[in-house]
Amino acid sequence: MKNPLKSLLLFFHIINKSPNNAKSDKSRGKGRSPGKQCSAFPEGLCRQFSLEEIKAAINSFREDFLLGRGGFGDLYKGIIDDGTMAVAIERFGPFGLRGGREFRTEVQLLCQLRHPNLVSFIGFCDEEDEKLLVYEYISNGSLDKHLYGNRSSDPLSWKQRLTICSGAARGLHYLHSGAKHSIIHRNIRSRNILLDDEWNPKLSDLSLSKMSQAGSPTGSLNIKIPVTVVHMDPECYITGRITRKTDVYAFGIVLFEVLCGRKAIDLTLEGIKKSLTSWACKCIENGTIYDIIDPYLKKKIAPQCFEKFVEIAYCCVCQTGKGRPEMGEVEMALEAALELQKTADSEKESVDHQGEYEYEELLPCLFVRNDIPDYGGNVVEQEFDSCSDVDSTISDSFLDSEVIQLATILNQG
Repeated sequence: MKNPLKSLLLFFHIINKSPNNAKSDKSRGKGRSPGKQCSAFPEGLCRQFSLEEIKAAINSFREDFLLGRGGFGDLYKGIIDDGTMAVAIERFGPFGLRGGREFRTEVQLLCQLRHPNLVSFIGFCDEEDEKLLVYEYISNGSLDKHLYGNRSSDPLSWKQRLTICSGAARGLHYLHSGAKHSIIHRNIRSRNILLDDEWNPKLSDLSLSKMSQAGSPTGSLNIKIPVTVVHMDPECYITGRITRKTDVYAFGIVLFEVLCGRKAIDLTLEGIKKSLTSWACKCIENGTIYDIIDPYLKKKIAPQCFEKFVEIAYCCVCQTGKGRPEMGEVEMALEAALELQKTADSEKESVDHQGEYEYEELLPCLFVRNDIPDYGGNVVEQEFDSCSDVDSTISDSFLDSEVIQLATILNQG
């Protein structure tokens, strides 16, 4: 029996490689004056850079200025304004934005987004078939590096992690509900949550974000560019449509990464443990979730905070969108979890003034999937008895070696 996800990925790969697509994109990029492409943007919302300025900022795309490569382009660190301002410059590749019209629409969308928990958009360049976006540079890198990368500093404390999750949820809630149009990020993952010099989180990779279809109560749209395979919402996998709840599912995976200090997929592990979501859900249902958290966090999490955090993450990765909370609910619940931790810490500090207190190892606690209260006090009825039973089936197809190979092509260029 054919693997549907494998077929879907192969289809996108073939379409993106089509010579006709490449030819039409190339012809659309010719003969345009860069000045005309800025006419639709209100003055002051963004800057239009010349290609000469961009090349000067990153020394003509030298490799030592390269921050990273992705499926849709390369990211460079540059210096502008006579060496006074560091920026991140996104250069689109063959899987990136296509055609002047799509690029201008993307820039118009980015110009509208202003929030403390989003990476600030500075400007763009559209010249000589080069399409580049310029953002503020975020100094402390991405969240994943501080969770399970080559740590060059102490691990993030639990309160730091809670604060980061709360801020990231606030930024995503803004995209869904606070911006002029409801916007679906489509690529939420720990790699795309950046940390500034004060450890404030900022969502990045906004060039993949898309406005939802007008009038849609769920904010849905058809897939044009696949979401990251590892973080793909099972409902999206089945229907081919993404919604705000697709972002919620991906955010739930990030919460499990934060709690457990490991990657969403680890192919060095055996069986269900390869998929963090499947494994974590199974452990929640077995009452053993505390056993798999980041060892650094053992005895550092207040029991009430732990229970609240696990409940949030578990609800976010419900197999159906209607069973997941909205990001506003996730934001409020994470803020509540943070307050629970602060209150518990204050009580401990009042007894132990040296701050060397510990919390007891948590006893197993069962979460029954069909009886999880939502944040309004109602009971959420789920269509599946177990998160992990369904998720493990879907994860098996995600972990197929050929799927991983195709996903690598799409996600890394």
